[in-house]
Amino acid sequence: MAVMPAGEIRLAFVFSVAEEGHVGLDALGDDASPGAFDFWTRREEEGMRFFLVGAVILSVLMVPVLSWAADPTGSETIKTAPEAAVNFAWTLIAAFLVFFMQAGFAMVEAGFARAKNTVNILTKNFMDFCMGGLAFWAFGFALMFGGSKLASGLDFGNPWIGFSGFFLSGDSYDVTTIELWLFQMVFAATAATIVSGAMAERTKITAYLAYSFLVSAIIYPIYGHWVWGGGWLSALPFGVGARDFAGSGVVHAVGGLVALAGAAMVGPRLGKYNADGTPNVIPGHNLAYVVLGTFILFFGWFGFNPGSTLAATDLRISVIAANTFLAGIAGAVVALYASLIKTGKADVTQACNGALAGLVGITAPCAYVAPWAAVVVGGVAALVMLWSLGFVERTLHVDDPVGAISVHAAAGLWGLLAVGIFADGTYGGVKGLIVGEVGQLIAQLISVVVVTAWSLATGFLMFWILKRAMGLRASREEEIGGLDLTEHGLEAYPAQLVSFASVAGGQELS
Repeated sequence: MAVMPAGEIRLAFVFSVAEEGHVGLDALGDDASPGAFDFWTRREEEGMRFFLVGAVILSVLMVPVLSWAADPTGSETIKTAPEAAVNFAWTLIAAFLVFFMQAGFAMVEAGFARAKNTVNILTKNFMDFCMGGLAFWAFGFALMFGGSKLASGLDFGNPWIGFSGFFLSGDSYDVTTIELWLFQMVFAATAATIVSGAMAERTKITAYLAYSFLVSAIIYPIYGHWVWGGGWLSALPFGVGARDFAGSGVVHAVGGLVALAGAAMVGPRLGKYNADGTPNVIPGHNLAYVVLGTFILFFGWFGFNPGSTLAATDLRISVIAANTFLAGIAGAVVALYASLIKTGKADVTQACNGALAGLVGITAPCAYVAPWAAVVVGGVAALVMLWSLGFVERTLHVDDPVGAISVHAAAGLWGLLAVGIFADGTYGGVKGLIVGEVGQLIAQLISVVVVTAWSLATGFLMFWILKRAMGLRASREEEIGGLDLTEHGLEAYPAQLVSFASVAGGQELS
C-alpha cells in the first residue's frame, strides 16, 4: 500500500487546522470568563494561520535526511576523552543556572509592571522560552552553528549562515552536539525574553508568541553564527577577530536592540507622555519582586559566564566567576551613588539595574580581563545604562517600563568595546589597548556596528510584519482594564482588583 510522505502528512494536518480557524477556542464553550477571548479577532486568526503554516512549511523543507548518529550514547566520547564527564556535568549545570534566570526575568518585569498586568508578564516569560526553545531546536541551532564543526552533525555552512544540525537529527543526534544545543538554547531564550519587559503592558500575547519564535529561529542565530559559529566577524583581519566570550553582543545587545524596535513600533503606554512630550513616571507594583528577581539573575550569571568555557578543566573559570561578581557589584554601587547624588535618595531599583548593567557589560570581556578591569567595566556599564535611560525616554520617546533597552543594549555594546580596551592577552590571545594593540578594538567596533544594524533592521521588519499580519497593540479598553483579564481571563491578585465589569464604565485601574 502507498504511504504518504511524512512531510505531506504534516502539511495536511496543519492546513486542516488552519481551515478550522477557531480550533481550541470553541472547545472552551460558553463558560469562559467575559472578555477573556474577545481579543481573538479575524485579523489575528489570519495572522496566526499565516505564521503557523509558514513555520511548518519551513520545517518540512529543512528536515534533513536521517542517518546514523555519531555517538548518541556517549560511549565513544568517554573512551576518547575521559575528562568529558566532568566537562559535560559542568556545562549542563551551567545551562540549568541560565535556565533559572527566566524566573529572575519574570520577577523583575512583573515587579516593574502594574498589578493588572502581572499574569500577562508571567505568561510571556514562561512561554517565550517554550516557543524559543522549539524554534532553536528546529532551525536556530543549525543556522547558528552549522559549518562550525564544533560537534558532530555541524559540518555544513559558510561564513554567513549554517546549513546543518536541523532538528538535532542525523549526525547531530550526538551527546556532544546535544550538550552544546542545550547550553546555547538557554542563551537564545534569554535573548528572546529581554524584549518582554520593554514592550510590557500593551502588547498582544499572540504577537509576542510569534516574535519569540522568529527571533530564536532567525534573528539571534544568524548574528550568533557570525561571532560564535565560525562566521565572518570572528575571522576579521584585526586582532584575533571579533570576540564576545559569553554574549554581551550576541545575547544582550541583540535582545536589547530588538526590544528597542519593538517598543518603538508598539508605542508608549497610555499616560506615559504628556501633550508636550514630557514623560510621566508609571510606578511598578512590587519592588520585592524586582530585588528578588535581580538576586536570581545575578546567581544565574555564574552559569552564563563561567559556563561559557564549556569545560570545568579550563581553570580560567575562577577568574571569569570573580570578574562577573566584581562587575555586578561595581555596577550596583555606582548606580546607587549616582541616585544619591542626583536625588538625595538611595533608589534600590537603580542599584538593581546597575548590577544587571554591570553583569551585561562584563559578559563579553569576562575571560579576557583582569579583576581590576572588571570593576571598571561594571562601573562604566552602570553609567552608560543611566545615560541611556534618559536618552531612550526623553530623546527617542520610547517607553521601556523596565529599562531593558538600556540594561541590555547599551551596556551590551559597551561590553563589546571593553574587550578591545581591557583585554590583557593572558587568555585566548586577545589583546586590547592596555597592552598597546589597536586591532582588537577595530574588530570590536565593527561588531558593534554590525549587531546594531542587524538587530534594528530585522527587528523593525519583523514587528512591522507582525503588526500588519495580526496586530501588535492591545486596544485602549484592554490596556486600561489590564491585560490579565482581557488576554488571559485571570487575575494575579483577585481580592485586590476591581472586577472587569467596572472597566466598561470607564474606570481606570491602577
